[in-house]
Amino acid sequence: MAMTAGGSSGGAMGDINVTPMIDILLVLLIIFMVIVPVTPKGLDALVPQPPKNPQQQQPQNDRTIVVQVVYRPGAAPAYKINETDVAHNDLLARLTEIYANRAERVMFVKGDDELNFAYIADVIDIAHAANVDHIGLMTPKIMAGQ
Repeated sequence: MAMTAGGSSGGAMGDINVTPMIDILLVLLIIFMVIVPVTPKGLDALVPQPPKNPQQQQPQNDRTIVVQVVYRPGAAPAYKINETDVAHNDLLARLTEIYANRAERVMFVKGDDELNFAYIADVIDIAHAANVDHIGLMTPKIMAGQ
């Protein structure tokens, strides 16, 4: 901080040296310019698309597989594959059977809001063990079409 003594009016006059402050601001600007492009843009998500012709039914073998984990208060959750009840112990065998002859190995997992995410993660692990390549999570916004 530079100070000049004296002035035309006879009193002390103080001038603040702003050069260090401008140097700090320029350094911060450069830091932010370097950091911003490095931040991740997000995750690519697979979202089930509505069929082009809703009147035309897809063959049973080509249906999109949705594994639903249903909350049951005070008990272990129930599991469904396309609205068909499946026991947790049979989930791996059933998914392996479904994806044995499929070229496209895509599955979606839908869980109730009250569930602990550990149950959803368990289904994802089972799907990976059944050689499912892509697993998507169905959220309320996705189901509403937003």
